[in-house]
Amino acid sequence: MTKSMNVYSAVAMLLLAGLSACDKNTVQQLPTEPLLGSRIRFFNFGVNAPGVNFYADNVKLTAIRSETGVESTNGVAYGGVGNGGGYSQIAPGSHQLTGRIAATTDKDLAIDTLTAALADGKYYSFFLSGFYNTIAKTVDAFAVEDPIAPPTDFTKAQIRFVNAIGNASPLTLYARNTTVGDTTAIGGAVAYKSAGTFVAVPVGIYDLFARYTDSTTNKVARTAVTFLGGHIYTIGARGDITITSTTATNRPFLDATPNW
Repeated sequence: MTKSMNVYSAVAMLLLAGLSACDKNTVQQLPTEPLLGSRIRFFNFGVNAPGVNFYADNVKLTAIRSETGVESTNGVAYGGVGNGGGYSQIAPGSHQLTGRIAATTDKDLAIDTLTAALADGKYYSFFLSGFYNTIAKTVDAFAVEDPIAPPTDFTKAQIRFVNAIGNASPLTLYARNTTVGDTTAIGGAVAYKSAGTFVAVPVGIYDLFARYTDSTTNKVARTAVTFLGGHIYTIGARGDITITSTTATNRPFLDATPNW
């Protein structure tokens, strides 16, 4: 066997070894496949919902890495976002979007059924929301478009508000700059299962709070959130609006997740 043949054999063996070592939970695209035209990401904001894997139709788009070759039974837990907040490729068109139980009990049971039309070249966020019904094993769900584009002003950040609190009236999000004290309303009142518009704010550290339109009382708040220049963020409200505890898992909470 020549030296060249030895090199080719070694490369082939490495490729085979790499393929055999791929985790079965990993969502992969072959490098020769064309990029799909839409993007989507997934949030588990359903209060008391179990950990789930997210699917579009029957294709799994999120998974928790396993070192054993056996699928993880953890899934994306409540308050989590799939794939570290990254977007997954998906073909444009109508899709059934589901969160399916990751645990051994009720394995792969869909706890929602949402059909959404995804347009070519656009970005979307899908949310499990409201409250998980432990008897029916169901939870609310909705999807919103993320109208994001490459930044042009790196002195500012773009932020918008999504309301996933099932027992809240429409909320208006405010951002208070902790350095200069200015307070900015991030769009208008946002109803449950809806998203507001993106609003530009100067780079800085902000205290965030959301209020009902007829009130000066904060229904949910979060302090010291940093917004970086040229970045785009979604502030998602989740939890139970009636909870006043500052430590309860199901308390109302504001998540800040970068889109870009």
